[in-house]
Order: sequence, then C-alpha cells, then structure tokens
Amino acid sequence: MKYFARIGNNEYEVEIGDGKVLLDGEPVDVDIVRSGLPELYSVLFGGQSHEMLVTSDRFNYTVTIRSGQFQVQVQDERSRRLNQARKMPTLPEGELAITAPIPGLVVKTLVNPGDQVEEGQPLVILEAMKMENEIRSIRSGVVKSIVASPGQRVEQNAVLIVLE
Repeated sequence: MKYFARIGNNEYEVEIGDGKVLLDGEPVDVDIVRSGLPELYSVLFGGQSHEMLVTSDRFNYTVTIRSGQFQVQVQDERSRRLNQARKMPTLPEGELAITAPIPGLVVKTLVNPGDQVEEGQPLVILEAMKMENEIRSIRSGVVKSIVASPGQRVEQNAVLIVLE
C-alpha cells in the first residue's frame, strides 16, 4: 500500500508491503510495535530504539518522539486521487487553540501574548512520561493568550495557547 505523508512543506512517499518499507523509493529498515497504550509505539530505526506517541484526527496525526513533536498529514493513494481535483484543506483563519497532545505538566512557556510566531516554532515545554516535549505552532500567527502556566497539570486536548 502506498501513502503520502506531509510534514510542514515536505512530502514523502511511503510504500508498505511484502515485509518492506520504502521511503521515496529507498528501502528503510524500521520495525514498529504498539506498546502499552493504543497511541504508544516502540520503534526500532537505524539500530536505535525510540518511543513514539501518535494521536490522530482522521488524516492528521500528531507524532511525538523525545522532545520533538510533528504534525503529519497522511493520504493513501485513493484519497490522494480523489483530492487532487480539490484544494487541500488549510488551517483555519482567526483563532486557533494549541492543545496538549497528551496529559502532562507544563514546564515552561516559550512565548508571551502579542508575540509573532512561525509554523513549527516551539511554544510550550510539556513534561509527560518523564520526557520533555516541545509543543510547536502548527501555523504562523500572533499569540492571543496563554491559557496554561508553568507548574500546571493539563489533560489531553487541554488548551495551552490561543493564536490569532
């Protein structure tokens, strides 16, 4: 099966089949196993073991590995063909809530109200499962408000920052 994954401005073609994984046509040695929670995976890549937390909203995935967080849009071949004639959905204009992908402790906020932020810029450090995770902006904008403060425990999907 062939998939197309977009991370920021980069797009990758991923083909999975016959026990092999191809990334942009090149073989990749990777092994992924669900571990514990439905969203938690153990990944063996390049001879190293990593834990990966994946949450999804239809075709949009939030992938957290160590202190990095990535927004990934995935399409299979059929969906891609159907969407080629249509414009891909864009992030909403106006207010956008940046939420916690997992429950955790807010360690630090890296921006202030009124700050201009760019897509991919770290906004908050969230500690979860003994790891510090950077919560990044999924689009450019201005920080309207900071809802969560350092030392505060937050649940999954709790609003941390509001952009406008």
